[in-house]
Amino acid sequence: MPAQQAKPNLDHPTLKVVKEAFPGKTLRATEFRGQTTLIVEPADLHEIMSFLKSDERCDYNFLSDVIGVDYLDYPAQTIGRFAVIYNLCSYARTDRLFVKVFLDPSIDSSGTEEDPALWLDSVTDLWPGAEWTEREVFDMFGIRFRNHPDLRRILLWESYPAHPLRKDYPLRGRGERENYKVVSRTDA
Repeated sequence: MPAQQAKPNLDHPTLKVVKEAFPGKTLRATEFRGQTTLIVEPADLHEIMSFLKSDERCDYNFLSDVIGVDYLDYPAQTIGRFAVIYNLCSYARTDRLFVKVFLDPSIDSSGTEEDPALWLDSVTDLWPGAEWTEREVFDMFGIRFRNHPDLRRILLWESYPAHPLRKDYPLRGRGERENYKVVSRTDA
């Protein structure tokens, strides 16, 4: 007997509410394995996230995670090279929604210089726990967050010259291993 394929569940209760609240905004939605993703434009991100948290019909009171994705050489067409994905939970409804925003670099850079197109508004004013996860996205991908209270590297040292989770970053690094001071057991 062939396995049944799940039908897309784009009737997530939040999608209709957001569509009604923001009729002039460009909104997209996808579903994969029962998980719904709302795709918003970078300029609309903070406004929509604020609505998702404060509107009683949505009530997404917990931001579980913020992650970055690099779609360089991805086999399917995407809206932009980078994506930042927010994993929201509503405890009242035991509901989950992913909010995704795509960013496309404006300069050809391997992460060594600041790209003005890779900026988003921080959501730390809505969910203070986003501070660390936004810092991680900044550190690993070079995506910066406006109005972040402490946007600095969290995993690598401040003078590190690039963002190593970008797919164009060399797997062996750019000389980082050669510059480490070797510490022996007697030195430690």
